[in-house]
Order: sequence, then structure tokens, then C-alpha cells
Amino acid sequence: MEEKGNKEEILVLKNLSKSFGGINAVEQFNLTMEQGELHCLIGPNGAGKTTVFKMIMGILAPSSGKILLNGEDITKKQPKDRARGGISIKMQVPGLFPDLSLKENIRVAAQNFVPKKELNTEIARLIELVHLQDVSVTNPLVKNMTHGQQQWLEIAMALAAHPKLLLLDEPAAGLGPEETEFTAELIEQLNHDGLAVLFIEHDMNFVKRIAKNVTVLHYGKKFAEGTMEEIEKNEDVIKIYLGK
Repeated sequence: MEEKGNKEEILVLKNLSKSFGGINAVEQFNLTMEQGELHCLIGPNGAGKTTVFKMIMGILAPSSGKILLNGEDITKKQPKDRARGGISIKMQVPGLFPDLSLKENIRVAAQNFVPKKELNTEIARLIELVHLQDVSVTNPLVKNMTHGQQQWLEIAMALAAHPKLLLLDEPAAGLGPEETEFTAELIEQLNHDGLAVLFIEHDMNFVKRIAKNVTVLHYGKKFAEGTMEEIEKNEDVIKIYLGK
């Protein structure tokens, strides 16, 4: 694991568990992230990765365990309160309004976080942040945008909350090589600017490209943790996931 510095912990998951009808989807899961850290969760389908995300965001309530954000216990807080506290998420399936335009989608996301008189400026800032300026000229309906453009739009919408921690569920899914590279550069830039990013991804080339630290989940439990180099050399991880 990349050695921790003197930064404050932004996210701590303590013995986090979630059961569905007696089946343990996540069991005694622990994770600590520092402010400004870039961290990836990997593992086979059904390993519990998305369930962890949903518990962090408050979409699912843990069966047991705690979630701390900047040292504050937010385990029982509502999703809207977590968003105001500094967590934002982009799920794998875009949560967009297909019959609204690019700018209208961002307006919906931003209007709860900035004063009305600053909305247009904020919309322009977010569009520039995810490099959709050229698209914004025609301001297309979302349903007419490419898959990659929709992914970047949803990242912009997640950033409207000015989060300290951004959760990304498979940001490279369904993207072509150029779109994937742009997404990697975008995440790296956001992280370089101080944003902590926790992401789930199956594209191992993408993970190798940007991840600093990696946690492997298997059957709902932490299986391994370390730098990407350490994970790639872990014989047990190779057997269960990397398939080499």
C-alpha cells in the first residue's frame, strides 16, 4: 500500500457489512482514504463493490459498521446530507434526463448548491471542467449525445456539489480508446486539483493507468490491498481475478 502521509482522513469505513435475506453482500469491510487520494476498488462481479458505494452514499443502510466523513459519523445520515457534507457519486448507469439539454441537466444538478444569480456562471465552469465546450455550443438534448459525452456530463453534474470525495462507478465502461484516455486525464486532473476519488473499474488497463492504491473485494470481503504493482504480483489476486 502506498505509504500514507500527514493528510487528514477523508473517508473511513469501519467493519462495514450489508446482508440481504441472510446473504452477506459485504462483510466487515474496512477502508481508509486520505484527502486528495486516488483509490480503486476491483474484484469479480458480485464482489460487493457497488454495494459499498451505495452504503457510502446512503442509498443503502449498512447492516452494521460505521462510515466516517472527515471524522464525522455519517452512517445514519440521508444521501442529501452526505452530498452537502462533501460526497458525490456517478453511478455506472447514467442518471441523466434524456429529454433535457446538456445545460438543463447541469442546471438541475447545480441549482441546489449555488445561488440562482450564479447558476449560469457555474454551468459554464462545469462544462469547461469536463471539456464539453464544443458540445455546449449547440446545447443538444442528452439523448442525442454520445455515450462518452453523457459520462462526462454526469461527472460534471456530480461536481456541481463541490465534493471533497467523488465516487465513480466504472467511469470507463463502454468507452472507446480515445474516450477512455480522456476520462483518465480528466480524473487525474480532478485529483491533482485536490479532489479525493474512489472508483470502481473492471478495465485493468484503465486502473493501471491512474490508480495509486487498489483494494480487491471478493465475496464481500477485503481480499487484498496495495499499490497496483503489488496487486499485480499477488498470486492469490491473479488466481481469483486477474486471470493470468
